[in-house]
Amino acid sequence: MLKTTTFAIMHFSIAFGVTYAITGDLVLGGLIAVIEPAANTVAYFFHEKIWQRLQHQQQARQSTSIYNNHFAK
Repeated sequence: MLKTTTFAIMHFSIAFGVTYAITGDLVLGGLIAVIEPAANTVAYFFHEKIWQRLQHQQQARQSTSIYNNHFAK
């Protein structure tokens, strides 16, 4: 949990720092520092779901291939 917390702090800090460096606006920097990591978190959730589905499909194909190669002869 500590690793996750420190990563979140780093992510928020980078988002704030980059936005502030570009715009010079503290409010905009703070807003982006909250919105961007939140959007990334949601995107990461769906990214993981897609990869899990693809891995499951690949495992199913491999199992079918192994079965067919063993018993089809």
